[in-house]
Amino acid sequence: MMVSKVLPGMTKAVPAYAAGPGHRPALKTALAAALCCLAATAGAQGLRMPDDNGSRGPTLLGPAPAPAAPAPAAPGAAPAEQAQRSTSGSRIQLGDAIVAVVNNEVITRRELDQRLQVARATLSRQQIQIPDSDTLERQVLERMIVDKTQLQEAAQTGIRIDDIQLDRAISRIAQQNNVSVSQMRDQIEREGLAFATYREDLRQDVTLLRLRERAVDSQIQISEPEIDAYLSEQHEAAPAEMTLAQILVRVPEGSSSDIVARLRSKAEGLLKEARGGADFARLAAASSDGEEALRGGDLGTRTADRWPSMFVEAVSKLGPGGISDIIQSGNGFHIVKLVDSKAGTGGPTAAQPVRQTHARHILIKTSEVLTADQARERLLNIRQRITQGGASFNDLARQYSNDASAPQGGDLGWLSPQETVPEFEHAMDALQPGEVSQPVQSPFGWHLIQVVERRTQDVSRERQRAAARQTLFQRKLDQAYEDWARQLRDKAYVEIRLTPPTP
Repeated sequence: MMVSKVLPGMTKAVPAYAAGPGHRPALKTALAAALCCLAATAGAQGLRMPDDNGSRGPTLLGPAPAPAAPAPAAPGAAPAEQAQRSTSGSRIQLGDAIVAVVNNEVITRRELDQRLQVARATLSRQQIQIPDSDTLERQVLERMIVDKTQLQEAAQTGIRIDDIQLDRAISRIAQQNNVSVSQMRDQIEREGLAFATYREDLRQDVTLLRLRERAVDSQIQISEPEIDAYLSEQHEAAPAEMTLAQILVRVPEGSSSDIVARLRSKAEGLLKEARGGADFARLAAASSDGEEALRGGDLGTRTADRWPSMFVEAVSKLGPGGISDIIQSGNGFHIVKLVDSKAGTGGPTAAQPVRQTHARHILIKTSEVLTADQARERLLNIRQRITQGGASFNDLARQYSNDASAPQGGDLGWLSPQETVPEFEHAMDALQPGEVSQPVQSPFGWHLIQVVERRTQDVSRERQRAAARQTLFQRKLDQAYEDWARQLRDKAYVEIRLTPPTP
C-alpha cells in the first residue's frame, strides 16, 4: 500500500519499496525502525539488524506460519467467476462493484475510492498537481494490482504477519515518534483514518517487505573479489549525494516490436514535455508507470555509488533540475531528473575499537502447532542437558535449532553492538564467556544463547567492507527487484472493469 504510516507532525514513513531501478527508499524511517525486528541476515537468520544507513542488505527471513487456504473454486470456473467466490482477498459488500479481477481475487470500487482519497491527500500535501480523475484512477488501480499480485504471492509462499508481530511494529513506530501507542492512535483517528485500517495497511506493508526480502534479497550474492575490486576503485573523498526522480514508461514482457516502438514514442513525448517546462512531478503523477508515480516520481536520495550506473551516467553532466535522455532497461524507458546533488565529504577511516562478542544460539520458532510456552519448555530441557548433562551446545544446535546457523552448531561469529535485535543483545551482554542463557524471546522465536568469548577490536576495515558489500548489493537489488515485480505482474491474470469515462 502506498500510504504513509504516520501523519503530519510525526516522523514520515515511506513505502519500503518502489518500482523502477535506482529506487528502494532508505528505510531509515519510523516504519524501517519498526521493521528492524523483522529482518534477518543470511549469516544470522532472525537476529541481525540493518546497517547504519537504514538499507537492509542481504536478508533472508524465516518462514512464517502458513495462512488458512482459501476455499477452492469450482472446477473449470473462469477467473472472473473464481474471483467472486474468493474469500482470501477482498471482502465484497452488497452493492460493491468490481473494478478489477487479479487472478482469483477482486478489487472493488469501494477499495479503489478509499485509495483515491489517500492519493489525492498525499499529492496535495506534496504540492503536486492532481491529475484528472480518469488518469488518477488508472494510476491508483495499477498500484493496487501490483500490490495484489505480490500479496497473493506472499500467501502462496506462507508469509503471514500475526498480531504479535504487528503490535511490535506499531510500538516501534510510536517509540520512534516519541509518543505512546495510545497517543499515536488518537492522532491517526483525529486525521480521519480508522486505526483498524491503519493496522491492516501496515500489516500488508510488512508482508510485502518480507516477501521481497525472501524472493529478491536472498537471491543476490556479493563475492569477496567484487568487494576487493570496488574498494580498489574508491578514492578518499566520499561520493556525491544525489536526489533523483523518474518517469517510467513500462514495456510489458514479451511485447512486440510495434508495441515497443509505440511506448518509446510515448516516452519521447513525455521527455519533450518535461524539457519544455512542464512540471516533472505532475507528469510523473499522471503518466509514469513506476510505483513512485504518486510521489511525483521521487526516487529518494542516496550516494552516487548506490544508484544504478546507468542512472549515474545519464545525469553525470547535468546540473540540479536537469533531465536525462531516455534510458532503456529491461523494464522499459526511463526519464530521470537530477533533483539535487551535494558533494561528498570524506577522509581516511579512523580506527573504530568496539567490544565484540562471539556467540552461538539455538532458535526454536513458534508456529500454529508449537506455542510459545512449548518452545520455551523445549529450550529449558535442552539447557538442562547442556548445563547438567554435559551435552554439547554445538551438537544440540545442529539437532534442534530452526536457524540457518544450525549446521555450524549455532555459531553466529563475532557480533558488534546493535547488530542483533535488542532482546537478543541484552540477554547476550549479561552473560559471561561459557555461560548459557535462560530461554530468551525475540521477534523470531525463543533462543538459548551461549557466549564463547569477547574481544575489543578495530572494526574500521570490517565496516568499510560491510559498507562496500551493501553498496554493491544495492546496485544489484534495484534491477533484481524491478525484474521480479514486472514478471509477477505480467504473468498475472488481470481484467480491468473500470467504467469508461462519460463523453
